[in-house]
Parts: sequence; structure tokens; C-alpha cells
Amino acid sequence: MSFRTEEKLYIRQENLIDFKKFIFNRSGKKIHKPRKIKSLYFDNSNLDMYNDSVEGIVPRKKIRIRNYPNSEDKKNYLEIKYSSVEGRFKTRKIIDNKTVDFYKRAGCFDNKYGVCMPNFYVTYDREYMIIDDVRISIDKNIKYENFKTNYYQKEKNCIIELKTSADKDSDELVNLFPFQRIRFSKYCFAVENCNRTFIN
Repeated sequence: MSFRTEEKLYIRQENLIDFKKFIFNRSGKKIHKPRKIKSLYFDNSNLDMYNDSVEGIVPRKKIRIRNYPNSEDKKNYLEIKYSSVEGRFKTRKIIDNKTVDFYKRAGCFDNKYGVCMPNFYVTYDREYMIIDDVRISIDKNIKYENFKTNYYQKEKNCIIELKTSADKDSDELVNLFPFQRIRFSKYCFAVENCNRTFIN
């Protein structure tokens, strides 16, 4: 188990070029070719994962199935993101299409949250960079979609995620990047903006 420190930055689309210049001027480099990511999030009927995230309760989890459309990686991954007082970490395992279909129909069981059903897709394009020991992901063209109704909204700005070891202080990490810091969850945004039972 490897804990890490994570922070998020909010960048307007028109400022993305300046942000990339900032990265490269500090000897940043690309570490992976860009790819599209699609995640299907799960929660129980009370939306307890959402509520725990909003309240900042620890420990807490997020459960999702992730894949990479239009890439060489055709696998599906069941991922669980843990947030605790020590930091954050993620587990993942490969699941086949039959298991994905089962989870979509019947949900998945979690010891803390009980039966969790699929509720929102989040899709976006991600770029990968690094400066020293700080990994940087740039997410753009973000789309949030209700699993049941197909109602969706698009995010007009970019979300930057900064990830490093838990040894680095969170404030120290943010001070390295003089941009707007936000407490943001793509899943929470989907719940707050796409949680509709019908389409107009």
C-alpha cells in the first residue's frame, strides 16, 4: 500500500497553453501519450460515497469501473479509491466484460456502503506529465452523464491533478504551482449537476 498526496487545480481552457509552458519551463516532460478515459461510478441508494466526499469524512471510498476507449488497452478495471488520514491510495483489478455487465445490472457490494449501483459516467481526455517527483495529469473535454437517463453536461474548463508521495506536504505541493487550487471531485460534480430522473 503506497499513500500519496493529491491536489487539484482549475484551469480555464484558454489558459491551458500557458500552463503547459509553465510545466516545460521547469523541465517538465511528457511520460505517457494522451488517451481518453471513461469511468462508471457506483454508489448506494443514499449516495453515501458522495456525501462522505462532500463532508470530507475519512476514511471514505469511491468505486468505479474504468476503461480506455480508442486505445490499445482494451481491458476493464475495477478501481477503488481510498481516502484516509494517512493519505490516498487506489486498488485496481482487471475484470472481464461479463463481470462488467453483471455489475451494471446487479451492482457491487461493499463492506462499508452495502449494495452500490452504477449511477454516472465521467469521460475525458487526459495528458500525462511530470516535474521531479510530481506527476501531473491534465483532464479536458470532460463529460458527465447520468447512467439511467443519459442526461449529460460538459465541463468547459480543465482539471489538473498533482500527485506525489505522502512525504511531501500538501501546501508545499500547491506552492510549486501558482494556479487556482480547488477541492473538486468529478463524481461529486456529476451527482450535483446530472442527477436527474428524466430528460426535458
